[in-house]
Amino acid sequence: MWEKCKDIQQELVAMRRDLHKIPEFGGNLPKTKAYIIGKLNEWGIPYVENQKDSGLTATIKGAKEGKTIAFRADMDALLIKEGTGVDYTSEHEGLMHACGHDAHVTMLLGAGKIFAENKENIAGTIKLIFQTDEENSGGAIRSIEAGCLEGVDAVFGTHIGSIISPKIPSGTVICTPGYVMASNDKYIIKVKGYGCHGSTPEKGVDPINIAAHIVINLEEIIAREISAVKPAVQTIGKIQAGDTYNIIPSEVIIEGTMRTLDDEVRQYMVKRIIEIAESTAKTFRGEAEVEIIWGTPPVKNDAEMAAFACECAREVVGAENVIDHVDAPNMGSEDFAYFVKEVPGAFMFLSSANPEKGTDVPHHNPKFNIDEDVLWTGSAMFVKIAEKFLG
Repeated sequence: MWEKCKDIQQELVAMRRDLHKIPEFGGNLPKTKAYIIGKLNEWGIPYVENQKDSGLTATIKGAKEGKTIAFRADMDALLIKEGTGVDYTSEHEGLMHACGHDAHVTMLLGAGKIFAENKENIAGTIKLIFQTDEENSGGAIRSIEAGCLEGVDAVFGTHIGSIISPKIPSGTVICTPGYVMASNDKYIIKVKGYGCHGSTPEKGVDPINIAAHIVINLEEIIAREISAVKPAVQTIGKIQAGDTYNIIPSEVIIEGTMRTLDDEVRQYMVKRIIEIAESTAKTFRGEAEVEIIWGTPPVKNDAEMAAFACECAREVVGAENVIDHVDAPNMGSEDFAYFVKEVPGAFMFLSSANPEKGTDVPHHNPKFNIDEDVLWTGSAMFVKIAEKFLG
């Protein structure tokens, strides 16, 4: 069946461009959901809608009984003003598909069409999971709570773009065993001081000074407390303080992210962030309150399923276009982690990095785009995996 995906390449391009025009953020994605439902209805594929968000799960039952396999695509976009200049640019101001989720939905829809047209050749059940809110790490949990993994024996997902490396040629499939993406947790530090005029700092407690020391001290965790052989990242992305140049404010807000592949390291970093923030603030006569917002755990591929996906990929794109080992996992995060915690599975990467087409731009960039020539490959991977898994 997977060969038939080549025949729908132009249809895939059209669907992807339709979706690219209507990016939506978070868990409420009415236009995206309506577009997906329209295609499912056209192809006669039944589906169940989530009650808590715009997610849905479609089910295709084969002519014979057998195992159940699931494939997942995330649907949401980003709060980014598009700068690609393409003629199918975002119609929603300040919103953009800058992470390739429009392509993910497209590739899964393409596979669904092929499945629906060939039900008589399928022994088993195939679930298509369309999930919201990946960027906020909330959609996977809601889809799982809605029952998308009930009865599922294996689950697979794909991420398009240059997420592993912009140097990997377009059309390459990457799937490795073990940890492939990091956890993603957020912390918010509220530094409390005592406001006063900038000419008399001795009359107050300067939270900006305290915050500056906290920022420097937090860098020490990675530099001196975490083993160099255990990947970890700690980044502060937001500091908010003050209203004018000559007044010392009473409060500063620091927001940051931490990424790890090891739960012991994850817990240790949280402990130290709290200790360093509180003790540094106390040293300079202030206070610090730390809020930890737990995000997704690391994505860990089942070794057998990763090898299985690579085996399928070699048949689809050729052995020379398959990578089954990378030197280090990607430190980005993905809430697909929740799916592989529940069911054996693997998360794959499909490179669309093509410098000649300008598609080697990083994700979450206003000029991010994909090499659309690989869309059929993504669909074909889902179809091939289903064919081989269901026998």
